[in-house]
Amino acid sequence: MRIEGLRVAILGGRTGLLGQALTKAFGRAGAMAFPLSRKDCDVLDPLCVEKWLDRNDPDLLINATGYTQVDLAEDEPEKAFALNATAPPLLATLAARRAIPFIHYSTDFVFNGSKHSPYTEYDEANSTSVYGISKADGERGLLKLGYDRTLIIRISWLFGPGRTNFVKKILGLADTRRNLSVVNDQIGSPSYTPDIAENTIRLVERDASGIFHLANSGETSWHGLANTAVNLANKDCTVSPVPTSAYPTKAVRPSYSVLDLAKFTRTTGATPRRWEDALRQYVLEDLGLGA
Repeated sequence: MRIEGLRVAILGGRTGLLGQALTKAFGRAGAMAFPLSRKDCDVLDPLCVEKWLDRNDPDLLINATGYTQVDLAEDEPEKAFALNATAPPLLATLAARRAIPFIHYSTDFVFNGSKHSPYTEYDEANSTSVYGISKADGERGLLKLGYDRTLIIRISWLFGPGRTNFVKKILGLADTRRNLSVVNDQIGSPSYTPDIAENTIRLVERDASGIFHLANSGETSWHGLANTAVNLANKDCTVSPVPTSAYPTKAVRPSYSVLDLAKFTRTTGATPRRWEDALRQYVLEDLGLGA
């Protein structure tokens, strides 16, 4: 699919961490991006979405919304399932009626973390958290619908400009504390949102469909991510590794959720850059910190 001149509707594009990156990336690529917030178009109201689509006639519909508060989801399962499981197939149905591609973002949290090698697109979703289960249900709903122009992209550990995220929180805490403790026994794939957006465009250009994993290359722990960020920003703060048991949470996180990116590379010919390089750009350029 040719990106230049494409009309792209981005649900969550106005305020979402990933949505804002998608809006900028499609704009730079020559598309006409329509960033939408819940005020513009509520994904839980299919009639509202349909009316917007009728008025604006986009060529591509992207769902970058979702219920992402992992611990709160344990107390608000109805809200989590409404956004993560019920809404995606309804949105895909609207795209199917118009014969336009539909893109939906899922998560590494659909896995329980029992593997010790990167998860592929063919591994079974088996989360134990409400958040992960609701996202997996959204995937299953889309696959059951069977619209062949649906692209499901699993992403993980997002950071980037435009909204608060784990890295930005850590750097804020490092301004007021001399010592921080961060878990070192959860291993995953950090993802810089501008890179996720650019690589989404690569998939669109190749008319990709089905499930793809997408993140930055490499793997680390939350401690490794936090410590690298603090060092890049030259903060006078020590980041100490601690086990998950030292910081119990309501929702169970996967201990290992690294995503295998081979299918993306085979399809596009591109290899996502290392997470360390992406983090350096975020800290030094986007946040203006460090050297």
